[in-house]
Amino acid sequence: MRLDKWLWAARFYKTRQLAVEAVNGGHVHLNGQRTKPGKEVQIGSRLQISKAGLEWDIRIEQLPAQRRPAAEALLFYAESAESQARRQARIEEERALRQALPPQPATKPNKRDRRLIHRFTQEP
Repeated sequence: MRLDKWLWAARFYKTRQLAVEAVNGGHVHLNGQRTKPGKEVQIGSRLQISKAGLEWDIRIEQLPAQRRPAAEALLFYAESAESQARRQARIEEERALRQALPPQPATKPNKRDRRLIHRFTQEP
């Protein structure tokens, strides 16, 4: 099975084109080396996937005939424990960073709010 088809079927990418772009961009390594989207993968192959600041280190367990639901797609690969721990730590770190930032307003100020802001900032 082609690498880009497997990545799409395992639901790492929403479309095959996104999978192709990730492989060509060097975000996916097969058995420790850069590869091409059309490279054949087999059961037991190792993949390192970098996506949105997160990294997966997985071993291919199944070669699906078609794209399946997300619950079944989890059975297509086995992820190492240290990979899961690294990813969870990164997620927690980003969550803490977001909570430390001041909250953004839901909308931009309307006309009345702008007038109040101008009145507040321009009066001595």
